Amino acid sequence: MPFRFDVSARDGAARQGRLQTAHGPIETPTFMPVGTAATVKAMTPEAVRETGAQIILGNTYHLMLRPTAERVAKLGGLHKFMNWPGPILTDSGGFQVMSLAQLNKVSEDGVAFQSHIDGARYELSPERSIEIQHLLDATITMQLDECVKLPADETRVAEAMRLSLRWAERCRAAFRQRDGYGLFGIVQGGTNAALREESAKGLIGTGFDGYAVGGLAVGETQAEMFATLNVTVPHLPQDRPRYLMGVGKPSDLVGAVQRGIDMFDCVMPTRSGRNGQAFTRRGTVNIRNARHAEDPRPLDAHCRCPACSQYSRAYLHHLVRSDEILGAMLMTAHNLTYYQDLMIGMRTAIGEGRLQAFAADFHAGQALGDIEPL
Repeated sequence: MPFRFDVSARDGAARQGRLQTAHGPIETPTFMPVGTAATVKAMTPEAVRETGAQIILGNTYHLMLRPTAERVAKLGGLHKFMNWPGPILTDSGGFQVMSLAQLNKVSEDGVAFQSHIDGARYELSPERSIEIQHLLDATITMQLDECVKLPADETRVAEAMRLSLRWAERCRAAFRQRDGYGLFGIVQGGTNAALREESAKGLIGTGFDGYAVGGLAVGETQAEMFATLNVTVPHLPQDRPRYLMGVGKPSDLVGAVQRGIDMFDCVMPTRSGRNGQAFTRRGTVNIRNARHAEDPRPLDAHCRCPACSQYSRAYLHHLVRSDEILGAMLMTAHNLTYYQDLMIGMRTAIGEGRLQAFAADFHAGQALGDIEPL
């Protein structure tokens, strides 16, 4: 089956679509749980599927360090290795090299760095990044790029964006085209509209199966992020999926879908779940708070997840305050279910031409807070 994206409905700039891949279809807009090191933390693959997730994310940087891409390939590829038969997108590793690795050095050739695990020296070039992702058998491969934390000097942002464009050409040349597999380019340029346009046009000239918007959620405000999407998305092809990397809070997702984004990933729902924070229709709930200690109500009576359908807030409070593993598992399952249901709600609303009303209801519910019964 060819790697193909079809838009089935539009509502303003928002799109409802389907991405056909070698490992199954993906209904969009979609949220990808982060399985950085071949696991979504505190979740089994079966439990991830039960949340409604269609695709997950793995990471080149972490998997190249351990267990190594060569070992994963020897064991049958990432899908078999982690028992996830559905689509997998692999981040190229560039962001992690910049944020985690010690003594990294960027050059035209790529990035040289020391592992944050044992200090061993590695080199990651555009060609090596693509090779690793091929060894992992990634359904969607990402180009290697240089991501600059904001705020940053505009000259520095421009240099990184143009280096990423040159790396994108090398990634395109190294990518082995196969039916059902895709390669995404990454638009960079900080919050500068002219740089974003230059990046988008350069990537389109190279030609990719999808286009990601990178370099956001790295220090800018939500208003700045939305403003950047407003000046970036219009330059992206209508017939290719658009992926906003590393985003974000529920309100970020709603606003970005309204601006034409189709795909998301973020560690927020899983990390927050492990730390006792739940996302709900009434905003966030910190289950550690003492007011939940004797509360027999579910976390959210309208949620289908195990944490809400089978357990009380009092029990979740006890688990999290006691640092029990089950607490992290249940809270993570809830957050991922909430995110998937939010995406289902937006897909449905786009198909029915009522996304604006859906967004208004979402924001009204978030503003109510969690004081009154759910």
